Amino acid sequence: MTSATAAQPRTAPAGAGDSLFTGRRRFFDAVSGAWVVKVLPGECYVTPSNEELLVTVLGSCVSACIRDPRTGIGGMNHFMLPTGKAGGWGDELHSMRYGNFAMEKLINELLKRGCSRDVMEIKVFGGGNVIDSNSAIGSKNAEFVMSFLKNEGLYCAANDLGGQYPRRIQYSPASGRVTRKFLGGGDRDIIARNELEFADSLGKKQTAGDIQLFGDNK
Repeated sequence: MTSATAAQPRTAPAGAGDSLFTGRRRFFDAVSGAWVVKVLPGECYVTPSNEELLVTVLGSCVSACIRDPRTGIGGMNHFMLPTGKAGGWGDELHSMRYGNFAMEKLINELLKRGCSRDVMEIKVFGGGNVIDSNSAIGSKNAEFVMSFLKNEGLYCAANDLGGQYPRRIQYSPASGRVTRKFLGGGDRDIIARNELEFADSLGKKQTAGDIQLFGDNK
C-alpha cells in the first residue's frame, strides 16, 4: 500500500490552474516525492511544476492529459457528459462538466501559458460503461473526445477508453508519464452506484449544481 505523508498546503506553483486545490485535495506523497493534486469531475488543472502529479478517478467520465513537451507545462480535465450548450448548466464551473467546454478550457489555458498546439502531447482516458444502462454515457464520452481531437486536427498520442471498469489515473505533466490502474470490487460498486444516482438525476431533469460522481477518497 502506498503511503502518503500529509503536509500543510503550500502556495500553488506560479501558473497553476485553480486556487481550489488546497487542503486534503493537495498533499505531499513521500513515496513519489511529489505533490499530488486531485482533479474532480467538472474541473481543469494546469501546472508548470515538475513537483506535481495530477490524479483522478474515472468511471464513465473522461479525462484528457495534455502537455507541451518543450515547456513541461501540462494539465488535466475531467468531464462527465459529451456536449452542452453555452450556459446550459449555469456558470463556467458547471459548464466544465461537458466535454466540449472542458476540452476548450484545457487547451486554451495551455495556449495562454505559451504552449503550442502543434506540439501538444495528448492522452485520453476513461469512458468505461460501469453501469448497465441503455444510455452508454461512457461510450458517448469516449467517442466524443476522439471526434473532438480529430476535428481540431490534434494528434492523440495515447488512449485508454471504454471497457466496464473504472480507472485511477496519475499524470505527470512534466514528463508526460501516465499510470493507469483499473478498479474493481468495492471501488467499482461505489462508482457504479454514484453513476446510477447521477443518471437518475438526469432522468428527472435536475440540474444538481455540485454533483460529485465519485467519492473524494482515492
